[in-house]
Amino acid sequence: MLEKKQGRRSAEAAVQTKCLILKVAANMFCELGYERVSLRNISEKAGVSHSLIRHHFGSKEKIWQAVTDSLDEFMKSYMAELIDEMPKDMPSDQKIYLFMVRMLAFALLNPQPVQMIADAIRQDDEALLQYFLRSKDEFEAIFAGLFSDYNVAFPGSQVEAWESKWQMLVFAHGALSLAPMMQETWPEDANNSGKLLINHWGLFNTIMANQFNISKADRLKPNTLEDIVIDMCCPLNELSAKG
Repeated sequence: MLEKKQGRRSAEAAVQTKCLILKVAANMFCELGYERVSLRNISEKAGVSHSLIRHHFGSKEKIWQAVTDSLDEFMKSYMAELIDEMPKDMPSDQKIYLFMVRMLAFALLNPQPVQMIADAIRQDDEALLQYFLRSKDEFEAIFAGLFSDYNVAFPGSQVEAWESKWQMLVFAHGALSLAPMMQETWPEDANNSGKLLINHWGLFNTIMANQFNISKADRLKPNTLEDIVIDMCCPLNELSAKG
């Protein structure tokens, strides 16, 4: 019995160590970029041995892939939950509007997925980019119904799902890569990052509301982005928090 308990504790410790490594690596990949991160500086930051990282993952690329997998699952779960929250009888134009603006709010508050995508493109490494793109069909399967329902209901103003996704990516990445310009755009809120983000989100909100003819009464008017984001913990944070 004692051996079983010890084995269980040992297995749990191994899982927690892997989660810690992934959380530290995710932060480093986002802050420094893939090229500037090494197994050695991940081990130093995580406080674990270089050999232990190699034991669990084998290589920096495998760690990067594991981080990407975790973020992918987080995004897919979030998108599915967001759609499930919507009443079944809600008009399709309202659904697609809410999906777009609430997903941008999520992306602005959880920038890691967009940071990882942007860095993979900067590396000019086709293998990294293709690893990201491998799951695009799974993502499309989650939200495709929203767009097909809208296109059936509004045949005169058809919308391409991936063009809408591109619009959202541009706004999400712009808030990261051009953050100082937000301070120039809204100098009165220069010292309030939350206010800057909601100002930025507001531009997208207006574009989407106009595109889908959403009345002013039905448009979201949150005080903070947190008000319209589902409280769902990223697996990287959730698992490491259990240690």
